[in-house]
This record gives sequence, structure tokens and C-alpha cells, in this order.
Amino acid sequence: MKNGGGRTSRIRRRKLFTSSESRGVNESYKPEFIELKKWLKDRRFEDTTLIPAHFPGTGRGLMSKTSLQEGQTIISLPESCLLTTDTVIRSYLGAYIAKWQPPPSPLLALCTFLVSEKHAGDRSPWKPYLEVLPKAYTCPVCLEPEVVNLLPNPLKTKAWEQRSHVWEFFSSSRGFFSSLQPLFSEAVETIFSYRALRWAWCAVNTRAVYMKRPPLLCLSPEPDTCALAPYLDLLNHSPDVQVKAAFNEETRCYEIRTATRCGKHKEVFICYGPHDNHRLLLEYGFVCVSNPHACVYVSKDILVKYLPSTAKQMNKKISILEDHDFIENLTFGWDGPSWRLLTALKLLCLEAEEFMCWKKVLLGEIISDTNEKASLDVAQKICHYFIEETHAVLRKVSRMKDEEVALMNQLTLVETLRTEELKILQASAKALTTLQTAFS
Repeated sequence: MKNGGGRTSRIRRRKLFTSSESRGVNESYKPEFIELKKWLKDRRFEDTTLIPAHFPGTGRGLMSKTSLQEGQTIISLPESCLLTTDTVIRSYLGAYIAKWQPPPSPLLALCTFLVSEKHAGDRSPWKPYLEVLPKAYTCPVCLEPEVVNLLPNPLKTKAWEQRSHVWEFFSSSRGFFSSLQPLFSEAVETIFSYRALRWAWCAVNTRAVYMKRPPLLCLSPEPDTCALAPYLDLLNHSPDVQVKAAFNEETRCYEIRTATRCGKHKEVFICYGPHDNHRLLLEYGFVCVSNPHACVYVSKDILVKYLPSTAKQMNKKISILEDHDFIENLTFGWDGPSWRLLTALKLLCLEAEEFMCWKKVLLGEIISDTNEKASLDVAQKICHYFIEETHAVLRKVSRMKDEEVALMNQLTLVETLRTEELKILQASAKALTTLQTAFS
């Protein structure tokens, strides 16, 4: 789901996949799903294709009741089931939003509605949907500080930025919340707390589908692209799959159509896009095991840490890399160091007499065997540094899991991320050893 004025901007590309994992356990008998099905039926949606189930590894998801054929529509959710800014403006909040200046953002409108309806409890017509939403989220903004500090440095920086961003979103919205006091007998400060708004922010950020809305005069001009889609948002993520998903203007339904077949009683997946695990954790609060898009990022300070002490013109070389956008997105992947990482290292390892060839390096040309070997040696040193650091963090996580039982779920999330990165680094080290044999 994702940013414009508070949201991480993203278009949730949804795709479908059939799992080879063991079949899930039917959960359609649970009270919350019985109530949700009744609520959806009242809004003209009755699913005959999928049922809620619990799966090993992914938790709650949707299971196919029958075999699904390529091109088959698996969900067609009527507009009446979607929670959009139109829903909010038509509600009791609409008049207050229309009066507030400057106009609230679409994100604030959605979050305010969620908090208010959750507070209403049994009186909320949206209760059946709210009851199946997660009670807590695992985006970095919800993690304890000591857990955030266990994240890889590039992700840790973004995690702290996210926390600051959500706090600023809350602080800047307090005036608007105060204007809603006539709607409540309790003090609005107790209803629209930081914790409550953070929950709503995570709900929108992690679960909304992309659905572009026409601009509303009573809202700020930021893109209005998020819609909460009850039931549909139970579909879990897989990085390997494809479906077509969009709002059908003719049927006035949000539709998902399969691109592949799916066996009976198998879990049906969607895909949020070709995201690495850092982005998945940052935006959605989970890590994907064996994610083909996963990688380990190399920051500028680590990039230069293991260069030969004899390296010359370092400031000039760094400046060239920055000017040509070669200082970020340098990674180790399942196949080894990325082309961008090796290219940056080749330029940094240029001897004084080779320096004038830096443009050829950026174009991918080989300058000398000496330069090739030097860059591979540095890459291997960086890789081993990350392997040692990751082992150390995993040992720390293991100790903390014994001592901080309340943080078990959060620590397990970090452990999964770090374990996946260790596998990538070990694969990269092996690939680098093979490349180095050509120069030994």
C-alpha cells in the first residue's frame, strides 16, 4: 500500500501465486470471519472462490476452494466495500474536514476515520472489517528502539526516519483532531493518541491497494491513491508471481485476475512488486525468505574502509562516483557483488597512472588485470566484514530472545532478515572466490 504527504509512495502491484507448502487450515468458521462474510454480503460481495485459512510460514491468508484457471477473476470487490476518502467525506467527519484549513491530506482523512471507527466499537458499521485488521504491526515505526538498532545500517537509518516522520504526522495533526471534539464525549487527546494514529498509519501504509481518486476540494492536493479493500487484503505476498489487478470502471469493482493456474486448497498470493527485504520490512513489516530481490547494501563509509592504504586521489574519485550516481545502491546479491558495486570499486582502485581512464571504468571497460584483482580483493574484504558483523548481530539477537521474551516477535523478524542476508553474503563470498581464481 504507500507516500505523498505522510505515506511512503508506492503502487501496490498485486500478483497471484500457488504455493507448494502444505495446505492451510480453514478459518472461515471463526466468528470474526463469519461476521466479515455477512458484512460483505450486505454490500453485494459473496466469495465462492477463496476462504480464509492459516498457513505455515505466512499465517493468515486466502486458500482456493477450487482449481483456478489462468485468466480467471478470483476477486471482484464492489466499490461499496472499499474504504476510500469518499467514504470519509460522506461520513460524520466530512463537515469537519471541509471546514479545516489548511485542508487535511487524504492520508490523514483515512487515518482519522479508522481511529474514530475503532473507538466507536460495536457502534461502527465498519466493525466486522476492523475486527480482522492486525491489532499491532511490525513496521519499524512500531519496533522498540533496541530492536531498530539491530537492523543493518542503511535500513536502520530509514527506520529512524520513518519514526520521525510518523511522529511529525501526529504532531501536525493535533489541531485538526481538537476540532473534532464536538463528536466525542471523551477528550480527543485520549482517542487520537500517538499510538492510535500510528496503528491507523500502518493499516493504510501496509494494506491499501492503489486506486487513483479524483481530487477533492476539501482535501490537500496530494495524490489520493489509497483504498482499503476488506477481505482482499488478506492475500499474502510472494515475489515470484503475476496477476492483473485494478479498479474496473465499468463494473465498479476492484478486480484481481490470475495469470497462472492455482491448485485446489492452495494458498493464493499477491505481490507488492520486485522489492528487496529492506523495503518489505520498512513498508510492510515483514521479510520474505529466499527473496530473489533481496540484497545487502554497501554504504560509502564501508566502501572506502578496505581500500589499499596506498590509494590516491580518493576525494576526487568519491566525487566522480557521486556525480555519476555510483555511490548508492551498491549491493551484494545471490549471484555475488552487483555490477555497480564492482564498477565503483574498480574506479576507487585505479592507480595514479590509470586515473585518466575513469570514464572507461564507468562504461564497463577493463583497465588492467591489476585493477580487476584489486577491486575483487576489496569486495571480498567488505563481504567478509559483513559476514562477521552479521554473525555478531545474530548472536546478540539470540541472547536477547532469552532475556527479552516480550520482544520475541520483533527479534525473530530481525533474525530472519539477518539470516537471509548472511546467506546472500556467503553466496557472494563464494562467487568472489571463483572470480579471484582468474587472477591468482
